[in-house]
Amino acid sequence: MHFFDDSLYPENQEKLVIQAAPYGPEWLPGDADDLPLTMDEHVQAAVDCYNAGATVLHIHVRELDGHGSKRMSMFNELMARLREAVPDMVLQIGGSISFAPEDEGGDAKWLSYDTRHMLADITPHPDQVTIAINTNQMNIVELFDDEDIEGTSISKPGYYQAYRDMVVEAGPEFYLEHLERLRANGIQPHFQLANLSQLETVERLIRKGVYNGPLVLNLVAIGGGFTGRHPADLIEFIRRVPDGAVLTVEASMRAVAPMNAIGIALGTHVRVGNEDNLWRHKGERISSVAQVEQMVQIANALGREIATGQEAKKIYKLGEWYSDTDETLAQLGMVPNRRPGRRGSMLRDTKN
Repeated sequence: MHFFDDSLYPENQEKLVIQAAPYGPEWLPGDADDLPLTMDEHVQAAVDCYNAGATVLHIHVRELDGHGSKRMSMFNELMARLREAVPDMVLQIGGSISFAPEDEGGDAKWLSYDTRHMLADITPHPDQVTIAINTNQMNIVELFDDEDIEGTSISKPGYYQAYRDMVVEAGPEFYLEHLERLRANGIQPHFQLANLSQLETVERLIRKGVYNGPLVLNLVAIGGGFTGRHPADLIEFIRRVPDGAVLTVEASMRAVAPMNAIGIALGTHVRVGNEDNLWRHKGERISSVAQVEQMVQIANALGREIATGQEAKKIYKLGEWYSDTDETLAQLGMVPNRRPGRRGSMLRDTKN
């Protein structure tokens, strides 16, 4: 993204889109005070986050026994109820469905490609499904302090080891088919990227005509094979993102607020919720709703306005698709592909 002299003025930045992730698929009941179990509680979590200022909802579903649901019927039911309860929210299903181990001795793993493809057939359709690009280590506990997980299920050796060794399986066989299925059903992919290499892969997909649509991204800065918490890495990723893309910052535990504060100041968007963080300060818990409220407070202090639900949908360009590679590159503010025989740096075509 290009930064001009006035780019840090909040009146020149897009209104802030706050993404809430209140369903914490890695946690079990008792790990957090606000984990929903019943379908009513799932819906109420969405309503509460929306009322606090969130306009994007990252969705997982939990069975009554506390484990993450892998049943598409549960996702169908929740989607239908959320359409009624929070019609202005962008409804985004987490592409892992559930990566939590079934018990302390089990593996933390993403579900099979075929199972994840079924998210494209959820009815009613979500606005977005998150999509991972390229197989990658996802050791979510690498940056956790002992205090972060003290007293939670992840502090147990079996669960800790499972999350330490987790891998995101997302090779070309998966993402090429998944992008095609999402497009066929008018569902926008929300790219969950671990590093710049994955951003480069997405750019290649665009330049080869595989993906023709808005570029909506999360930088997942959680370490363990993903980008970490170094501010320079966050700023470099922001710098490398095309001008026409939409970028959200996602971090973990007590780094969520400071990383998001940087993102708010630089004009990006933010994600919060118990899926990412349990703590306001060291030793002091914070709910998903309170995390949304905290982002509103930071934005207010900087003078940046909060997007409404309808404004968030416009910022995300929901429902837009492009006809070909050239249009996609132009819409995203990217220079065109190299023409045969053209040497040197590429420039956008201009009329004389």
